[in-house]
Amino acid sequence: MIISTKAVILSKLKYKDHDLIVRAYTASNGVVSFLVKGAFSSKKTKIKPAYFQPLSLLQLEIDYKNNRDLHYIKNVRLQQAYSALHTDILKSTVVIFLAEILTMVLKEEAPNEGLYTYIETALLWFDTVDCNSIFHHQFLMGLTKYVGVSPELSNPTLPFFNLEAGLYQAKSSGRYCISGSKLTLFNSILGMEFDNYKSEPMNSAQKQELLNMILLYFKLHLQGFKSPKSLVILNQVFN
Repeated sequence: MIISTKAVILSKLKYKDHDLIVRAYTASNGVVSFLVKGAFSSKKTKIKPAYFQPLSLLQLEIDYKNNRDLHYIKNVRLQQAYSALHTDILKSTVVIFLAEILTMVLKEEAPNEGLYTYIETALLWFDTVDCNSIFHHQFLMGLTKYVGVSPELSNPTLPFFNLEAGLYQAKSSGRYCISGSKLTLFNSILGMEFDNYKSEPMNSAQKQELLNMILLYFKLHLQGFKSPKSLVILNQVFN
């Protein structure tokens, strides 16, 4: 079946000498893996590896069959060319980090229009603004809504938040409960719109502490989630 769809590139891997395996989140079918034959061949090919940069937004024409693990790309073009996401050092570091997380988190081979629109809209916004050093924090907390693990935000005046249970509590009930300055920091990101990133000034240590809490939340709620390898580079660049 030939399908025309928008796609966000999650990862790519060289396969054998000349081929490429690409993993993408598509608007039509959710997560799809593709075999791009001859991508690194010396012969002329219209489907070049340069298309498949992390989180590139593409328009694909694909040959898709339900009983196949690897599908084929017949045609590709840029849906939207970024002005800074792949060239600005800070933004490109965030892109690599988020692509690694999305590769771990997104599993479903089924369309989710809301999730695709969220990813696409967020990336296009990030591309156009001055570097927002907490964009990845905002993006990850917003992502929880679409992968079914968003925090329960009722009773926000209670003094504890249980990262494992995902809700506010009157009393501490284990090592995953946060309170005091940590809770204030965590509360600052909940429900924050991307445009409001300047409303809660944070120093580098606070940003790193907040990111660690968010990643712990993901580990507690998403099976198989691991600390991203790109986290070390992200921390080095932003600190």
